[in-house]
Amino acid sequence: MIPLVDLKANYRRHRTAIDAAMRDVVENTSFIQGPALKDFERDFAAFCRTGYAIGVGSGTAALHLALAAVGVGPGDVVAVPAHTFIATIEPVSWLGATPRFVEIDPETGAMDPAALKSAIDGVRAVLPVHIHGRPAHLNEINAIAADAGVPVVEDAAQAHGAELTGPDGSVLRAGGAALAGCFSFYPGKNLGAFGDAGAITTNDPEFAAKVRMLRDHGRTTKYEHEIIGYAHRMDTLQAAVLGVKLTTLDADNARRAELMARYERLLAGVGDLWFVGETPGRRSVHHHALLRTAHRDALLASLREAGIGSGIHYPVPLHLQPAYAFLGHGRGDLPLTEAWADECLSLPLYPELTEEQQDRVVYAVVSFFNRVA
Repeated sequence: MIPLVDLKANYRRHRTAIDAAMRDVVENTSFIQGPALKDFERDFAAFCRTGYAIGVGSGTAALHLALAAVGVGPGDVVAVPAHTFIATIEPVSWLGATPRFVEIDPETGAMDPAALKSAIDGVRAVLPVHIHGRPAHLNEINAIAADAGVPVVEDAAQAHGAELTGPDGSVLRAGGAALAGCFSFYPGKNLGAFGDAGAITTNDPEFAAKVRMLRDHGRTTKYEHEIIGYAHRMDTLQAAVLGVKLTTLDADNARRAELMARYERLLAGVGDLWFVGETPGRRSVHHHALLRTAHRDALLASLREAGIGSGIHYPVPLHLQPAYAFLGHGRGDLPLTEAWADECLSLPLYPELTEEQQDRVVYAVVSFFNRVA
């Protein structure tokens, strides 16, 4: 079996350092906001090229806190794409606000700035997603949001280390291109913890201070609470794991890029396969080895029969999810988003994937299209 993601191989590679880091936390009993968390926050901020990083309990918690910190509340509207995981919009609902779904750019799967411009009236915040590891169109989105006087919060859960060129020519990293960036460290992410964990990045000191209070019961001292907050802290054990893995993240992302380029080269011209290429001014970290094909479901079944893990990210767009049926959307409302949902397939991709394993994946894909041709 070749899995979609191999967490065991990843642990084996880091085992000695991770075991030592976790043992240090346990022996010092620094389980809540211990030194390992402060070290990780410092190092992750440097990695993202931001002034601050605040560790929190999950990527969903990061979005919840960031939206709360910018003042999203009951009756507000937040502009979001529908081509993403439901965690992007759950915090919108928790705060009493309503998601306004914005169509995607068919070439990248990310929020389309032109569609956002048509949907910006009455919006309280904009929440673009760096989907599949590819940066969204942040320069254009930031300009539209600035004209409307509303903040932008990046959902960077799949984009640890992704880069984009800012309007002044500087190279920014995901999480540092807007007011705030929200990261998930779910185990299967490019930077994955041993459970749930997340972070918020920002260059705004006042925003960072507010998020720090909100994540920890709104406290200013141990028993003084300035605002009503949440229990959204990151466990120190998770920070210790993440601190070890962060040291190889740039190299791991480079390996992902090599493997993705190899997929594209070996599968060029096969069937109707279409890969999402790099976009000028933006560098992906290839969280998913994403391709599109009209034969998606049959290819998925064929790969599974061959012992090859694959996935669909995401088969049901958010505007068609049963949980959001109350918004009244139907099929055909976001046709570009729906086309992505119908045709997306993710192949195995992780730094530990060998070329021999990748060759087996390629052989299985080519064999399938030889049969359906």
